[in-house]
Amino acid sequence: MKVGVVTFPGSLDDVDAQRAVVIGGHEAVALWHGDHDLKGVDAVVLPGGFSYGDYLRCGAISRFSPVMTEVIEAAGKGMPVLGICNGFQILCESHLLPGALIRNDHRKFVCRDQKLRIENNRTPWTSAYAEGDEVTIVLKNGEGGFVADEATLDRLEGEGQVVARYLGGNPNGSLRDIAGITNERGNVVGLMPHPEHAVEDLTGAGTQGLGFFTSLAAHAFA
Repeated sequence: MKVGVVTFPGSLDDVDAQRAVVIGGHEAVALWHGDHDLKGVDAVVLPGGFSYGDYLRCGAISRFSPVMTEVIEAAGKGMPVLGICNGFQILCESHLLPGALIRNDHRKFVCRDQKLRIENNRTPWTSAYAEGDEVTIVLKNGEGGFVADEATLDRLEGEGQVVARYLGGNPNGSLRDIAGITNERGNVVGLMPHPEHAVEDLTGAGTQGLGFFTSLAAHAFA
């Protein structure tokens, strides 16, 4: 598959995401925030970082970049989209996902290897896992607390839209320990931790994040 990785001004993990895509067995296509087309890609990754300096709110300006007009339209037609950390924030600002990400409850930036439980393996980004799998990948954020009203949280839980949940202690105050969610259709996933930093044994937290990228192969032939 051809997987586009968007670079916004202030993106930090775009190259890491491109590398993870390649290790996952796909072709990485660099997309720029000012692009008006997606260059024929089959899926899109919105990487971590501090897009547009995180002015206003995290992801608030990126939501209006030309490339996001294309991403929103493609997502509406079923294209797989993964937003990681700042990318998750952009997806919420774009209303592709419900809720919002706010300042960590302890008011400090957190950077650590984080254990997660995979709650939903029925998305194009998580099918390589089994439901209930426990994985450890990198977490690094200052505004990673997922919040939504009770009705939305109940709907996410009831419809199986929680993709991953924090284990071993809540690192940022996310409601109901939510680390990642998907939309109703299941093609758009937002994840606060960074699977692209856990795809090689040589560095990082190991390879337990690789499944987020190899899952696309199963989706392509489904």
